Amino acid sequence: MIISKKLIAAIKLNPVPAYKIAWFAGINPTMLSKLLNDIERPKPNDQRIINVGQVLGIPEDECFEETAPL
Repeated sequence: MIISKKLIAAIKLNPVPAYKIAWFAGINPTMLSKLLNDIERPKPNDQRIINVGQVLGIPEDECFEETAPL
């Protein structure tokens, strides 16, 4: 599982800075950056990503995408 392109776009295009979105979601802004930049991979149904989606009004099922097989 990876973070969906829709969620990433919503974060980047939002007038609210990403660090504030992270705070509203209850996660550390550095952790959000690591998740967005694929430094740390979220687990399936990762609550941190779900919380970010809730802040942005994105349903849980639209927060993740399947990873392509190698």
